Amino acid sequence: MSRVWVSLGSNRDRESSLRGAIRALRGYYGDLVLSPLYESAAVGFAGEPFLNLVAGLDTAESVAELRARFSAIEDAAGRVRGPNKFAPRTLDIDLLTYGDAVGRIDGYDLPRDEILRYGFVLKPLADVAGEEMHPARRRTYGDLWRNFTGEALDLKPVRLDLS
Repeated sequence: MSRVWVSLGSNRDRESSLRGAIRALRGYYGDLVLSPLYESAAVGFAGEPFLNLVAGLDTAESVAELRARFSAIEDAAGRVRGPNKFAPRTLDIDLLTYGDAVGRIDGYDLPRDEILRYGFVLKPLADVAGEEMHPARRRTYGDLWRNFTGEALDLKPVRLDLS
């Protein structure tokens, strides 16, 4: 079993999309570790604000299997994929880490560079896994957040029951 961290975000039907995603993830993986929820401005395009959080789960599935499952959950939430990576979406689930894996696995680079680039990814990860080490940087997520120099949008804590 590997500990996996994933980021979840939505800026369309935000609350219902995230509740559905958490329900689906729990159905497949059981107990989840959930970070606090944050609202932040859209990045890369003009659009409604996003709600973002990080979830931790334990799995024996491969990276390819996880990504296929996450894509199916996104599709079930009404995700529309187009040529523009930066666009409004009902749901975005990104695999951030897979245990201590570093490198290209099943065609996917791990750990994801979004961890070090975006505050809306690093802050919730530091909230729930602050003492864990980034697999490549070998620094804790808490330390990385305290010294963060990337895109630290105004992150507003949001209270939402995700049960």
